[in-house]
Amino acid sequence: MPSMPHNADELDVALLRRLAESPQASQRELARDTGVSLGKINYALRALIDKGWVKAGNFSRNPHKLGYAYLLTPSGLEAKLQLTRRFLARKMDEYDRLRLEIQHLQDELEAAPGEPPRLAPPPPRQTHPEPRE
Repeated sequence: MPSMPHNADELDVALLRRLAESPQASQRELARDTGVSLGKINYALRALIDKGWVKAGNFSRNPHKLGYAYLLTPSGLEAKLQLTRRFLARKMDEYDRLRLEIQHLQDELEAAPGEPPRLAPPPPRQTHPEPRE
């Protein structure tokens, strides 16, 4: 099950990434993949279209089947990159904070009487250059 986006930027990143992979994904599929309601997907897609990041088109020749595709515009591709950079920076910071918290908790347990077995420490995080905007 996908983790549910916590804010609008995370949902935008998830939608832009998913649409770049599968422009003909239905709103129902997008809702399932992102873990949000169909109504929220509809609202988020309309917002992306209003921003000019996504273009929606009906490409079906069959009048009984809706064949929509959501295509990223050039500004949508650029927005996807910028949002992804910010998202990655936030997640890397979150990872660092969690790693430190785990270390503190393990140190606290080691100092306590009746020391439980220590979990293997997480591998050191590779440092990456700061994301460019």
